[in-house]
Amino acid sequence: MKFINDAVQFISGNTYLRFLSALVITFILALLSKFILKRVLKPLTKKTKTKIDDIIVKNLSSIIFYIVFLLGIRVGLQGLLQRFEFRTTVSDSVINTFLIIVISVFLFRIIGSFAQQWMKEWKFKTKTSTDERLIPFLQKILKAVVIVLAVIFVFNAWKINISPLLATAGIGALAIGLAVKDSLTNILGGLQLVLDRTFKVGDKVQLESGEKGVILDVGLRSTKLKTFDNEVIYIPNGYLANAKIKNFTQPDLSIRVNVDFSVGYGSDTEKVRKVVLDTVKKIDSVVEEPEPAVQFLKMSDFSLDFVARAWVKNYNEAWSTQLKMTDEIYNALNKANIEIPFPTRTVITKEND
Repeated sequence: MKFINDAVQFISGNTYLRFLSALVITFILALLSKFILKRVLKPLTKKTKTKIDDIIVKNLSSIIFYIVFLLGIRVGLQGLLQRFEFRTTVSDSVINTFLIIVISVFLFRIIGSFAQQWMKEWKFKTKTSTDERLIPFLQKILKAVVIVLAVIFVFNAWKINISPLLATAGIGALAIGLAVKDSLTNILGGLQLVLDRTFKVGDKVQLESGEKGVILDVGLRSTKLKTFDNEVIYIPNGYLANAKIKNFTQPDLSIRVNVDFSVGYGSDTEKVRKVVLDTVKKIDSVVEEPEPAVQFLKMSDFSLDFVARAWVKNYNEAWSTQLKMTDEIYNALNKANIEIPFPTRTVITKEND
């Protein structure tokens, strides 16, 4: 006991040894905290019905070491710097800044884990699919809020008074509002697109301006559309919220394919229908129900105009089926000796006396 008391007195009387002892003790406590979370609490959370505690403990166990160790360094530095009559404000600010960063990373991971868990399991427990589009959007908003709060707390850690900044921001709110009006419009537009279930990632859509492609991502400001030429178009959400959008995946993946064609005057319309209909039905991608149809539309200046309509199971087959139908209809009409007209003009000349 005397040896231990002498050692304690010797360490407590030496500033450097006291600081090193604090670091060692803190390091041990940090390792112990990490061990308890991983080896004790983590197995216990697996026995519960909810997944929330699993997510929290899993993410907390990865950063608890740094939190405890930083707190220990802060305590040790206070005693060391006071010994030399240095101000501890700077050291406290640095440590607090690192703590804020670590906690922000923890919150980022928590938000990401909850979003991933929801998309993986919890979404199947809801009857609506709105949450599938809303969760990724809210995830981005929450991460942005964490960043803003982290910046505010860092300012506070360095004793920077942000009240004048807020007052200035209040005075210039109108100017800032006008400057970010488009950005706010796009953010609200993105939220509107998600809530209205206009489309989701993976949907094939055609914009009012004519662009056609697959939705890659719905971001805070814009939506990414990948065209079939392997190009990515960034479209402001505010524009999409007020535009007409054709969604090929709703209400289901099936889609109708139309091929316009014409025959010459004098052709037997019933024969034309039978020849074209039999040809269309033989195409593999064309489904039996709804049944294909050939309709006589109108009598044009130099032709009789028809349209062949057929359905395919998936919109991805629409383009290839349309090309196949066009080719087969042309060959079938030629084989049946049905005239395919082209624009003609009759010119009558008058001889002069």
